Amino acid sequence: MLYKNFQRKGVDADAINVAAIVTVAGVIGAKLWHVLESPHELFSFPARMLFDRAGFAWFGGLVAGVLVLMWQGYQAKYGDSDKRVGALGMLDLAAPAASIGYGVGRIGCLVSGDGDYGVPTTMPWGMAFPHGLVPTVVPVQPTPIFEFIFSVLLAWYLWERGKNSKPLGWLTGEYLLWSGIGRFLVEIIRINPKLYLGMSNAQVASIGSMIVGLLLMAWSHRKKQLLAVSS
Repeated sequence: MLYKNFQRKGVDADAINVAAIVTVAGVIGAKLWHVLESPHELFSFPARMLFDRAGFAWFGGLVAGVLVLMWQGYQAKYGDSDKRVGALGMLDLAAPAASIGYGVGRIGCLVSGDGDYGVPTTMPWGMAFPHGLVPTVVPVQPTPIFEFIFSVLLAWYLWERGKNSKPLGWLTGEYLLWSGIGRFLVEIIRINPKLYLGMSNAQVASIGSMIVGLLLMAWSHRKKQLLAVSS
């Protein structure tokens, strides 16, 4: 998806290299976020916390991925010109692909049964994970499936929105807003512990994502207005 976006926007950059670098940074960021959420466990069991195959937080991967994408945006150019894509330009281009990547990641969570499923349910779509990393024999809400569906729909929405010219940073703002809303809502039926005002850590981070998204969209719209007046 990133490659096709580069094609239609005339970006001279290797989408595979961009995605590979972001992937490595995202894995490291996701692990560090998870580790820093439980500093007492880190000091008690440093090897287990750092190298265990379980324990990766999506928001940590998002932060690391965003920073690395912004850096790569300054390296990329449009076609044969000297015009740089820039930090926000690269984030806008990557927004649909980021949504797809998140959805695919949730499929990994589903098949491993790593504990990010929802509360017990008697609905026909309930699933049990007797051999999961966090096992349960009681049918629970398969929240990774819900997130996968939401992510695919969001990716399609962002792709369609990107067909027409948008102010710099607008699509990134929309991605942060809608992905934050989706994660906040699914956390209502997830088994994550509620830590702050009846909200999970992920819900607090989701609110932050929504706020940043709205601020970025407001800034993007304001900058477009200023450019229109000056021209």
